Amino acid sequence: MNAPIIDPLQGDFPEVIEEFLEHGVMKCIAFNRRGTLLAAGCSDGSCVIWDFETRGIAKELKDKDCVSAITSVCWSKYGHQILVSAADRSLTLWDVLKGEKINRITLQQTPLQARLHPGSSSPSLCLACPLSSAPMIVDLKTGSTTLLPVCISDTDTASSRGKVLDGTQPFTPTAACFNKYGDLVYVGNSKGEILVIDYERVRIEAMVPISGGAVVKNIVFSRNGLYLLTNSNDRTIRIYENLLPNKDGLKFIDDITKELDELDGAEKLKAVGTKCLTLFREFQDSITRMHWKAPCFSGDGEWVVGGSASKGEHKIYIWDRAGYLVKILEGPKEALIDLSWHPVHPIVVSVSLTGLIYIWAKDYTENWSAFAPDFKELEENEEYVEREDEFDLNPETEKVKELDVNEDEEVDIVNVEKDSAFSDSDASQDELCFLPAIPCPDIVEQHNKCVEISSKMIDDDNSGSPLSEEAAVNGRTTNHASSPLEVLDNPDDAGGTRAKRRRKPSEKGLELQAEKMPKEVS
Repeated sequence: MNAPIIDPLQGDFPEVIEEFLEHGVMKCIAFNRRGTLLAAGCSDGSCVIWDFETRGIAKELKDKDCVSAITSVCWSKYGHQILVSAADRSLTLWDVLKGEKINRITLQQTPLQARLHPGSSSPSLCLACPLSSAPMIVDLKTGSTTLLPVCISDTDTASSRGKVLDGTQPFTPTAACFNKYGDLVYVGNSKGEILVIDYERVRIEAMVPISGGAVVKNIVFSRNGLYLLTNSNDRTIRIYENLLPNKDGLKFIDDITKELDELDGAEKLKAVGTKCLTLFREFQDSITRMHWKAPCFSGDGEWVVGGSASKGEHKIYIWDRAGYLVKILEGPKEALIDLSWHPVHPIVVSVSLTGLIYIWAKDYTENWSAFAPDFKELEENEEYVEREDEFDLNPETEKVKELDVNEDEEVDIVNVEKDSAFSDSDASQDELCFLPAIPCPDIVEQHNKCVEISSKMIDDDNSGSPLSEEAAVNGRTTNHASSPLEVLDNPDDAGGTRAKRRRKPSEKGLELQAEKMPKEVS
């Protein structure tokens, strides 16, 4: 991104916490394609959809069969469906607008992450990464699963499936993701390798070794599909440039494979891998050598963001794509468990261990000065050398040039220009950007309770009036219910029908009462 031409009013990366969202204990988040809705999975098995414009809850998806914590949420391409994976090994596909379940299947292992196929508006396939199994392609309609190979010697899916069923030693959880249009799957394994897999033929097409051979914990593509990010166990975030075309990448790989017929086995896969990915940048904290949590790209792919995995701190690091650290965002003393960058605006949303969602935004500085359009405001004094002819009067050059505008040209106010950030949108598809507001009816019991409490508080206020004092002098005392804000004075009354709670008088109040007592006696 060209820094000199950035609009200072818009900004390019967030700086401060603007707001926080609270609803139960939230664990994971995901924006829809336009960034107008934010889905959050909770620890009680529900999925809350926030309207990000109003910061209010638009819908809550709750499955009575699921009470376990949500591990991941994923939107479909046009926002009509949401895939939710939970700790009870379930995958649930929801209709967002109706709030109804479409399909629900149960796997043999707990899915840590699940992603819908990005190339379809109503996908039936998803990519699931279980806890102790290889990544798998899941058909949500039939419930059938296809295990993907995670190393070169594991290309036979039948044998790999047998290993899982036989109960042999499980391997490290493996990260995987679709490419932009979903014709290839990129897998990062425990040997420090990136495998390019054709999931339809269940075959490894290419392999890219990672320096150091550390376990790959996260792997994700940029929004435009031009860059691939990996987060390894060696505390390093790596950016790879995607050399394959976004569309028909599999056909391109087949052409490369035919040209390398003289090679065989792993050497051939590595040779094809050099034509698929090339290392672009590496990011790490060379001083603290910390692990990273939930790294991802910004919406335009110009920035890379990663959260600190250290316990007890909520730090977010932002780099530009050239490799320079541009900002460190420091939040509350709570561990960070998930984060996401807004698809369009310079906003980062993070989830803390306590279940709160923090919204980081640009710190806008208001400037109400009114200057001429060609006036330049200076931060400090500058020496200015005027031109020799700067104040010469030349009537011919002082004439204002007429603007070359065709006033007869018709202005198109019907057609909408395509946004480059959504260049792959299909105009024929109706995209779900907002949810209709549904008013919640008042609960009668809560309403009656509120009326009862308010009436009691009014009675308490009236107890200090002259009428109540006169009644006390005449011996007619009334038993008023006390306010719930008062402190319990007599513990013996706790077993009664209603515990009386009184406020402890202050020291100043005791002094005033002591001064009044002799006067009353006299």
